[in-house]
Amino acid sequence: MNILDELNARGLIKDFSNEEEVKELLDTPQTIYCGFDPSAKSMHMGNFVMISLLMRLQRAGHRIIAVVGGATGMIGDPSGKSHERNLLDAKTTASNTEALKKQLSRFLNLEDASKGMIINNYDWISKISIIDYLRDYGKYFSINNMLNKEVVASRLASGISFAEFSYTTIQAVDFLTLYRNYGCRLQIGGSDQWGNLTSGLDLIKKIEGPETKVAAFTMHLITKSDGKKFGKSEDGALFLDKEMTSPYALYQYFLNTSDDDAVKYLKIFTFLSLDEIERIAKEHYASLGQRIAQKVLAAEIVKIIHGEEELNQVLKMTEALFSGNINELTKEQLEIVFKGIKKISISGDIGLLDALKDVGAASSKREAREFVTNGSILVNGNKITDLDAILTKKEALFNCYQIVRRGKKNYYLIEHL
Repeated sequence: MNILDELNARGLIKDFSNEEEVKELLDTPQTIYCGFDPSAKSMHMGNFVMISLLMRLQRAGHRIIAVVGGATGMIGDPSGKSHERNLLDAKTTASNTEALKKQLSRFLNLEDASKGMIINNYDWISKISIIDYLRDYGKYFSINNMLNKEVVASRLASGISFAEFSYTTIQAVDFLTLYRNYGCRLQIGGSDQWGNLTSGLDLIKKIEGPETKVAAFTMHLITKSDGKKFGKSEDGALFLDKEMTSPYALYQYFLNTSDDDAVKYLKIFTFLSLDEIERIAKEHYASLGQRIAQKVLAAEIVKIIHGEEELNQVLKMTEALFSGNINELTKEQLEIVFKGIKKISISGDIGLLDALKDVGAASSKREAREFVTNGSILVNGNKITDLDAILTKKEALFNCYQIVRRGKKNYYLIEHL
């Protein structure tokens, strides 16, 4: 199976500028590029779809170029936006650009420039004067055609500045520059980038000649089985930076995906073979409830993004939570596992019944007594049956935390100040 057939089989490709031309180009080693917008200091799982595509293309023998938009990031891509976004200053954009380059280098083979590169479009865009931009590039863009592009047309009612209106022309200059300097003939992007990708093709053909062989194709924007856009957790975007989204949180997100999404995401995000995914899917659907696909998916994603060691720690944390053996966790692991659960902070000691009521584990002291009497309450992994028990800072985990568990799945946190 060639790379294009595999990408199609994984449900990744949406649109081609010319499918036959793309097939012909990919039959031989090509230089292929994808752009990344430094609008934040970390990329997220939505961006990882494009990163993984570059990885697949590189492993298939193509040279890949990841372009971080140090210049275009200062203007703002209107794609997918309903309003003008706030412009980043030069210092923030430069900082974000370096952070994204560092992230990309974790996933791409950059040991040999003939196999992979990460470059910043500020290096050439910043050297173009306004006169040169208008004379050398601007004259090739038809205002009528630009107004018809979906990315612009969708913003006409709410308003679009000239800065964002011009974004597509500058991204087109990127493609032309990469074609001239690196022999790049293919650009890839998300489906919301279609207008920007075709602008690059048009510019190259107008300047270099209509027979110039360049092409583009886009990836589907990832959605969940309910049709909603993928990529958000309750805490926001799923970032690739572990300080912004912990490996544990990433694992738990994918562990809790729906049955159908789990199989779909195995094809999109992992590098397991299609045959292996088919085998997993059969076992998964034959034993719904065991979350077979979800467990493989979550483990593979954490391993790809954060490495084997982080995965092992995540599995340890997950098992400790499942078994109730939270005493095995470090303070840092405990804080990660219980981030976001119901919590109260106290000064001094507190009676168990009051603690259960105050933290929300029981609606009243009467209900709290019932839970304790029935053996439903564990504190720091130990069952408590004494109605008069006192929770003290001295006995707290790390002299700080009392982890209350009611039943099998309900956890609460009491923090001693």
